[in-house]
Amino acid sequence: MTNAPDQPSRLDRIEALAFSNTEAIAALTIKIDNLTDNVNELTSNVNTVLARSTVLDDVLLEVRDSHEQHQRSVEQHQRNFEEHQRTTNAALQSLEAILLQLIRSNIATVN
Repeated sequence: MTNAPDQPSRLDRIEALAFSNTEAIAALTIKIDNLTDNVNELTSNVNTVLARSTVLDDVLLEVRDSHEQHQRSVEQHQRNFEEHQRTTNAALQSLEAILLQLIRSNIATVN
């Protein structure tokens, strides 16, 4: 096999192909490095979001527990208020009855 003067030799073609492959591999290596960096950044972002989500879940549970405790407290205060109102009304009725007796007694002694 002879090479024409204007055609590259087989060795030249192999070297050119090897050089081309080396450049392609270098370009792919850069792309893989960039992809790796992107994946690492994404992983870091996901870990940050998950950590924040965990904190927010804990806060939400505390808020819900606090709300439930507050609700129970409000209900207890309402019951206490109603009981106080009943006892106050009963005391007022007793005082009214006593006052009426005193008025009747006073009227009876005046006459």
